[in-house]
Parts: sequence; structure tokens; C-alpha cells
Amino acid sequence: QVQLVESGGGSVQAGGSLRLSCAASGPTYSRSCMAWFRQAPGKERAGVALISTSVIAVCEDSVNGRFTVSQDNAKNTLYLQMNNLKPEDTAMYVCAARDDSSCGCDPRLFNYWGQGTQVTVSS
Repeated sequence: QVQLVESGGGSVQAGGSLRLSCAASGPTYSRSCMAWFRQAPGKERAGVALISTSVIAVCEDSVNGRFTVSQDNAKNTLYLQMNNLKPEDTAMYVCAARDDSSCGCDPRLFNYWGQGTQVTVSS
């Protein structure tokens, strides 16, 4: 069973930075692809960025050049470095894992989900 626990969210002013972490446990093969999603009030859950053994990609053009996804396999931790934050980045950020290395930004592909960490950006 995979468990995902996010941390690092908070409130920042526009232009600030945050680094989100997702501590993962469970079989490594069940976490072949990992991703960050976000959901703002009244909006659908949307992919932000993903990583697997063969691909690192962003899912939204609006975060390209500002957000960076990475992972530390020794620590079983997924990260999302967010720079130059904007008010429109305000959302609940959720970590997800898929038990297949073929990654994608569609949330329906993912088997395991964390509880999320809130990010609020003020102007």
C-alpha cells in the first residue's frame, strides 16, 4: 500500500517561493510515475508536473519556467519547487503516484493520492 504525505504549503506574497514535499512509502514499483496536481475552489483537479524514470514534464504552460519537479529516491520524497508565485497559483496541491512508468497528466491515470497541502498566494 502506498502512502503519500505532503508538506510545505503556506501563505506567501506574489513573487515568493515555496518548496512542496511529498513523502512516499510503500513498494517502489507502485510509484513508477509521480506527479503533482492542484485544485482551486470551483475548478477541476489539474496536473502541474510529473516525473518518472524516463520523463520530467510540466502539465500546465502557466508554470513552465517557474515550477520544477524533482525526487530524491534515497529519501522517497517528491518535491515541487515553486518560484515567482502568482495569485492564480492558489490551490490545494496534491501528490499522486501511478504503478506504471508511462506517465501522463490525466488524474484518472493515478492510483494513489495524498491529502494535499494548501498554497495561498496574495497580491
